[in-house]
Amino acid sequence: MKAVVITEFGGPEVLMVQERERPTIGPEEVLIAVKAAGINRPDHFQRKGNYPAPAGVVADIPGLEVAGIVEEVGSAVTRWKVGDQVCSLVAGGGYAAYVAVHAAMCLPIPVGLSFAEAAILPETIYTVWDNLFRRGQLVAGEGVLIHGGSGGIGSTAIQLAKAFGARVFTTVGDAVKGAYCEKLGADVVVPYKEQDFAAVLKEERVDVVLDSIGGSYFSKHIDMLAPDGRLIHVNAVGGVKVELHILKMMQKRLLLTGSTLRARDLSFKIELTQAVYDHVWSLIGQKFRPQLYKTFPLEDAAKAHELLESGDFLGKLALVV
Repeated sequence: MKAVVITEFGGPEVLMVQERERPTIGPEEVLIAVKAAGINRPDHFQRKGNYPAPAGVVADIPGLEVAGIVEEVGSAVTRWKVGDQVCSLVAGGGYAAYVAVHAAMCLPIPVGLSFAEAAILPETIYTVWDNLFRRGQLVAGEGVLIHGGSGGIGSTAIQLAKAFGARVFTTVGDAVKGAYCEKLGADVVVPYKEQDFAAVLKEERVDVVLDSIGGSYFSKHIDMLAPDGRLIHVNAVGGVKVELHILKMMQKRLLLTGSTLRARDLSFKIELTQAVYDHVWSLIGQKFRPQLYKTFPLEDAAKAHELLESGDFLGKLALVV
């Protein structure tokens, strides 16, 4: 099969298409003939050598989510059959013509969605549901600050937060991205290069912050969160070391948490898959739409990563096999 391989750590140019053996499946797995693969920031970090694959996962083929057609089913699989159209979160190996996944990790492609649209669903929806709604306990009527609203995580979080009745605040880099977030449902959009988000939101009640920045933003979040507020980290591109005023945390009864998804064990991911299906899947195509900005042929993975690094896009990108 064809696969995009990280030939060495470095820039987008290290991504090259090579021939690899087609995966074999176990009794509880299915083989998916991949039609599209979502592109995510962790793919960029892996390519640069900063996000190694977990043990037992193919180490040099990136890709954390796919959509395609079931090609083979294991002997113990009863839910899926050959020919079914599915999408799935994977721990790696998504940039390829075939991928083997546990059958319980598959989700049916929602009616009306293309393979490329379905392929960009799992990684960001799983991340947002687990962190914003399960860890962050976001409920209707609360205010939530979502940084980087025009990106994959941000555009997903805005839509889901609005679908569940929250008031949404977000930060963006420019006016185009701000208008995009407003169309997604954001109530207040702050251009962070021009305004201090903490000052703009001073009169708003912020119950939850979904943060991918860390660094200097941390103390601002501690100060602006309402009593019993929750600060959830899904990345820390602005710095991983911060100073915490413990008394403020205690006085406001704040919950500080965060998580990564890729390295979690299979049982956790299967349980999360079911939760996403139960709570989110029926919203897709209704209150939630996948935000597909552009697709690239598998052979142009390097060009896709150039655009990913530039940040000059809205929503998400995908590779088409």
